[in-house]
Amino acid sequence: MDVHLRDLRYFVAVAEELSFTRAASNRLFVAQPTLSKQIRQLELTLRVPLFERDRRTVRLTPAGTALLPRARALLEQWGATARELDGVARGGTLTVGFQTRIGRGLIPTVTAGLERLCPDWKLLFRQVSWADPTAGLAGGEVDVAVAWLPFPAGDEFDWTVVAREQRWVALPTDHRLADRTEIPFAELAGEPFIALPASAGALREFWLASAQRDTPALVAAEVATADETFEAVASGLGVVLLSAGNATIYERGDVVCRPVTGLPASELAVVWRRGDRREAVRVFAEACVRCLCETPTG
Repeated sequence: MDVHLRDLRYFVAVAEELSFTRAASNRLFVAQPTLSKQIRQLELTLRVPLFERDRRTVRLTPAGTALLPRARALLEQWGATARELDGVARGGTLTVGFQTRIGRGLIPTVTAGLERLCPDWKLLFRQVSWADPTAGLAGGEVDVAVAWLPFPAGDEFDWTVVAREQRWVALPTDHRLADRTEIPFAELAGEPFIALPASAGALREFWLASAQRDTPALVAAEVATADETFEAVASGLGVVLLSAGNATIYERGDVVCRPVTGLPASELAVVWRRGDRREAVRVFAEACVRCLCETPTG
C-alpha cells in the first residue's frame, strides 16, 4: 500500500474544510481537479471511500472519520522529524521568510536577541514571492516568517500580530490625486490597481480592499514581488495599497504615497509552524513582539 504524505495532507485539508474548493484555494494552493484526482487515488489505494459528495456538500464517511486523527498525527510526527533533521543539516540556521522589506528596526533587535540567548544559531533571510501566501512556511523553505495578514486558514500555523499600520496608496507622481494630503478610499475605488497573484487568495483581496468595494477591483497587472509592484506604479499602470511603514521603506522619487481613509488597518505578524518548539523560534518571535509592539507604528 503506497500512501504519500502529500495525499494525507490533501485529505486532512478537505476533511477540515469540508470543501474541495476551499481546501484547494485557501490551504493547498493547487487546482481543484488536481486535488479531486489525488483524493480519488487515495481512496482507491485504501480501498475505502473517505468522503460522501454531492453538488453542495462534502461529508466524511466512517472510514474518513477514523482516518482523520491518525493522518493528523502522522503529519505532525513527520513535520517534527523533518524540522529536527533540517536543523541538523543547517547547523543552527534560522531562515526567516519575508515578502516586503522588514525594516522597522526589527533585524538588529532580533539578531541581538538570538546572539544572546541562542548563540549557536544564525539568521538567514529569504524573500518569497507573493504567489505563496505562507511566505515559504508551507513548503518548508523557511522556519519563521514576518508576513502580512490575513494568513491562510488552517491549523498548521501560529502567529502574533506585531504591528498595526494604516493603509496608504502608492501613486505615480503625475496622478490626479498625487497632491492630496490624504485620500478617501471612495476616490480610489475606480482606479486600475496592481494586484498580487490569484494564488495569494485572501491576501490579494485585502490589498485590493475588496471588502470595502461595491464592485470588483479593476486589475491592471499582477505582480510577484514588492519591487515589481513599485515599477508597475511608477510606469503608470495603476495604483496599489500598502502599509504606512512600507510607504517609508520603499520611498522613491517616481512614486508618491498618501494615507487612505475609510479602510481598516493592515496587520504585520510573526508566523511559525504550529508545534515547532525550538528555542530559536521562540526567541525570534518574542524579539519581534518586543521590538515592534513596544514601538508606535503607522
